[in-house]
Amino acid sequence: MREFTAPLLVAPSTHQNATDLLMQRLSTSPEHIAFEIRSTDGAVTDPWRQVSTREFVDEVRAVAKGFIAAGLQPGESLAIMSPTRYEWALTDMAAWFAGAIVVPIYETSAVEQVKAVLVDASVRYAIAGSREQASIVERGFEQSGIAGARIWTMDARVEPDLTNLMDGGKHVADSLVEERRLLATLDSTATIVYTSGTTAAPKGALITHGNFVGQVLNVAAAYTEVVKESGNTIIFLPMAHVLARGLQLTCLANGMRIAHLADTREVVPSLGVLKPTFLVVVPRVLQKIQASAGAAAAKKHLGPVWNLAQATAIEWGRLAEAIQTNPTAKAAFGLRIRHAIFDRLFYARLRKLVGGRLDYLLSGAAALDTELSLFFRGIGLPVIEGYGLTETTAPLTGNMPGSIKSGSVGVPMPGTTVRLSDDGEVLARGVGVFSGYTNTADNADAFVDGFFRTGDLGEFDEKGRLTLKGRIKDVIITAGGKTVSPTIWEGYVESDPLIAHAVMVGEGKPFLGGLVLLDPESVQEWAKREGITDIARLRIPDDGGAVEIDDERLHRAIVKTVSAANAKIARSEQVRKFIVLLTDLSEANEIVTPTMKLKRDNFIERSRYFVEKLYADTRTQT
Repeated sequence: MREFTAPLLVAPSTHQNATDLLMQRLSTSPEHIAFEIRSTDGAVTDPWRQVSTREFVDEVRAVAKGFIAAGLQPGESLAIMSPTRYEWALTDMAAWFAGAIVVPIYETSAVEQVKAVLVDASVRYAIAGSREQASIVERGFEQSGIAGARIWTMDARVEPDLTNLMDGGKHVADSLVEERRLLATLDSTATIVYTSGTTAAPKGALITHGNFVGQVLNVAAAYTEVVKESGNTIIFLPMAHVLARGLQLTCLANGMRIAHLADTREVVPSLGVLKPTFLVVVPRVLQKIQASAGAAAAKKHLGPVWNLAQATAIEWGRLAEAIQTNPTAKAAFGLRIRHAIFDRLFYARLRKLVGGRLDYLLSGAAALDTELSLFFRGIGLPVIEGYGLTETTAPLTGNMPGSIKSGSVGVPMPGTTVRLSDDGEVLARGVGVFSGYTNTADNADAFVDGFFRTGDLGEFDEKGRLTLKGRIKDVIITAGGKTVSPTIWEGYVESDPLIAHAVMVGEGKPFLGGLVLLDPESVQEWAKREGITDIARLRIPDDGGAVEIDDERLHRAIVKTVSAANAKIARSEQVRKFIVLLTDLSEANEIVTPTMKLKRDNFIERSRYFVEKLYADTRTQT
């Protein structure tokens, strides 16, 4: 058993609860800009309205008064179901000012999912983003038999809305709001966040005010190069995700301006207006930026030049990593010349594309390909990869500025101990680790010796940096007795923008096989670049099932990716046959989570026909 501990940098005891993160900021910088808000129905490139810390607190108090007047009691639950937007931040904080517990619901959730959350968290009050979401919540209340439920919307066109809510609380005294705000302690539950349910039914994680405060204070102290008053960011992750809310609190407490976007397609157009210094992204966003740059180069007949530029950036990224431990390391003359040329030709344009002020990117939620990380570092946009779970209030480990190791998820966060069990499972204890699940029976297998069991496999390097090696439940044992973790191969294959998900199979079989799920949007873009107009067969089945894609040109492109992935791992862990599939990747199809993670067991069960087909004959493919 091996473990590493990062000492606490800031004690959470300096705060009564998470609302103090905002109130202490108000006391020091009331007129500092806290948020930038998009104009109603305006283009993303239009000027954004600025909201100061003082203005935000005034709005929070007004909404909190509305909640109190409506009968929301201290310790009661309030659900929020909405896309990412300013009003999410407003109602989230206002609920805490009123002494309530916030229960986020993903805006894509179906009625049955909403009903389960409302019942499990004993919800009677809810905020919905739109008429459609209000209708879903209303049906959830009706089907669960919850009497006297109240719903307000964030849409001024759909009453009762937040204005109606605030109007109803105008008679409530400021002193009562302050009294309610101070009721919660660091040990009080701040929010119930439901896990994504990739391997089991979602569970309600009880996250305390102390979890948020401890994480926010210590992340800010550890990342002073990133979290700074002169900085700003755009949050486009779902606000129902604990990472988005932790990021928001960190920015709010430290003066980083926040803008919200619900549609990820609008992020790139907004960058030139908002000019962020820091962004939290998922690896797929980085893949698409790199692929788009390559496509633009190919369109100008610069494909081979771009390929060399990519290789140069990766080499430069490796050098930057080496300099961290050996400051005397220098670039060879040829590398310096190539990098300077490609910087003027490509890299500087990519930096300008993301606003021209971006200091760092943070990548999480899925494994980041090592070479993709090195590429972005090589063009001047270093990526900080981290790792965490709902149950750890987001970050558990993270790379640090000046000590980034591509391929690892970094060292434990301050105030955290990360331990590896004898079988390699990652165990965690610290300021961010939650207090347990709503269903106490779920806690029995969740902890061992006071450590939370993540279910992930990992290994440390000599500096305590963690590298993930897959999920305990996902290991495959072949007919020959070989135990294989599929995550590594799957990660390599998923680095191709054409591929949304890759799944290795082979439990009890003579060899390993693969199911490759295409990304429909990326495939259409690829076909357009390749001048292919007859991709009519690439149609998603209406019944929610999967369809095999046998287009030879597309298959050749996927073969290259699979072969490259196989070349990076041991022969006994390589996939010998695979099938290319297309299916509905919306949450409604129940094979992905709201954060687009694949529900592996669901998908394999639905794709049993294709798994059997892989082993119908013994001919190899790759």
